[in-house]
Amino acid sequence: MFKKMIGNWFADAVQTWDRFWFTPRHVETLAVLRILTGAMLLYSHVVLATDLESFIGPDAWINNETAAALHDGSFGEGTSAWSYLWNIDSNAVVWVHHCIAIAVSAAFMVGFLTRITGPLAWFLQLMVIHRLIGSLFGLDQIVTYCAMYLAWTPCGAVFSIDAWIRERRVDDGAESSGRWKNWLFPNDQPSVSANVATRLLQLHLCVIYLFGGLAKARGQLWWDGTALWFAVGNYEYQSWDVTFLSDYPSVFTALTHLTLMWEVFYCALIWPKLTRPITLGLAVAVHGGIALFLGMMTFGTMMIAANGIFLSPWLFRRLRGFSPPHDAEIAMPTSPKSTANHSDLHKRLDELEKAETAFKKRYVKLKKREAKVQERDERLKATKAKLRQKLQDGTLSINDSHLDQLGSESGLHLDHDPDEEGSAIDMNLSDRDLLE
Repeated sequence: MFKKMIGNWFADAVQTWDRFWFTPRHVETLAVLRILTGAMLLYSHVVLATDLESFIGPDAWINNETAAALHDGSFGEGTSAWSYLWNIDSNAVVWVHHCIAIAVSAAFMVGFLTRITGPLAWFLQLMVIHRLIGSLFGLDQIVTYCAMYLAWTPCGAVFSIDAWIRERRVDDGAESSGRWKNWLFPNDQPSVSANVATRLLQLHLCVIYLFGGLAKARGQLWWDGTALWFAVGNYEYQSWDVTFLSDYPSVFTALTHLTLMWEVFYCALIWPKLTRPITLGLAVAVHGGIALFLGMMTFGTMMIAANGIFLSPWLFRRLRGFSPPHDAEIAMPTSPKSTANHSDLHKRLDELEKAETAFKKRYVKLKKREAKVQERDERLKATKAKLRQKLQDGTLSINDSHLDQLGSESGLHLDHDPDEEGSAIDMNLSDRDLLE
């Protein structure tokens, strides 16, 4: 019995792991994050462009040789980072490269050819930040890792120019459209890649907060409750002067301890549905405070956007008019067999849509036939009435034109399919019929 219990536990663990990573997910959350990440990439590149030659190029504050030495171990600990910008000694080439980076970031933001501009925007950003050693901030790091995960997802399937192009130019069900078009302009359908990227983003954020909180916990200021006061009282970072709060030291102490505990335990509190709203609310409060009061508007905004990765895509799909199945984020498979069946669900849905279209065409055709039958019945009734009247008057003859008309109407054949029952009409009328 104990062996069976262990086996069941292991099977459940494997199933849970599989469901966590490989259940297809809608892309709305990733699409919103793509817009915000692309906007921040564009902003960063435009800011650099205001004094580009001071940051990148042969005459920069940190020149190419020094930037390379800071990475290859000549100065301090070496890294695996590399950038071809270390080898560019022409300011004109640097400008051309930067203009390309701006254009690609803008295209990624609006969702134009995201399958191409996504990886390219991340790669160009990586080359730039490896060159900008010594001039980087938290914003550069968070934007780069968001772009890295988004680059390999169909995040252009919604809220994008790609979606607009697909809706108007690419036939989803046509083989002639080609696989490359279906890849370049992805469907608005759940995908495993979207879920894998979401999970990696979520876990990455948990790691950032965990080690950031542990690093804070090594310092005395976070334990004695004065860290927040020193941040607010630092005039170099101050956006709003809130030093009047020094009259309430208990407020600073409580907020300092709350921030430390939130950051350390973020990785545990963010997963349960009960504590997730509270954790995300604190994230908005902490990073919103950084943005408003410490002069780091872009960093605070981007961190709030990154926390949005824990929002269900159904939050945005409801705004688009869709209803979730059983009020769930996604249909969760309960067995390996159902997991396999789930992968075929969209193919079956496409087949059902095609069948529905064919049924509608068939229905229209049958309605036309019904109208023809009703029209013929009216003509038959009129002919019968005339023949009955002639029988009563004694004026009916064998060569009467109404008898010929009756024969013609009763032998009428509508347009029909030979394989279809009831498409031909065969009527044998007797004298009794005429008298009814």
